[in-house]
Amino acid sequence: MESKRQQKMASLLQQELAAVLQRDLPHLFGGGLAPSISLVKMTPDLGQARVYLSLLLGTDADARLALVRDSAREIRQALAKRIRKTARVVPELTFFHDDSAAYAAHMDGVLGQLHIPPAPPSAPDAEGPGDLPAPRPRLFKGE
Repeated sequence: MESKRQQKMASLLQQELAAVLQRDLPHLFGGGLAPSISLVKMTPDLGQARVYLSLLLGTDADARLALVRDSAREIRQALAKRIRKTARVVPELTFFHDDSAAYAAHMDGVLGQLHIPPAPPSAPDAEGPGDLPAPRPRLFKGE
């Protein structure tokens, strides 16, 4: 469980890293779209940050992740310029690929292939567990 301090720092890093990748260092991606930051997790001492990048499904994710990892020093320096008045120490950044979008697309395909028959119509005279009368409100403790 993350502390409030870790959560605040992770939120700050997520916002500022997104701005760094999109505004300060767009040349890293050759004019293409910069990856979005899906999650940041901080260590308890706030010295290291695990940054999860959401990369586009159609692109070569491994090559783009390698490019970001190779530029980690430059990204950290640009981040330091943005948060120098807010944070005492700029954490070491470790980048990971967040494949939750690919997993969600896979699960959507699996669920789309399922054949689920419609529920049988219920008889109007049958009283099921959902047809119980509403409980009477209690006015006093002994009632």
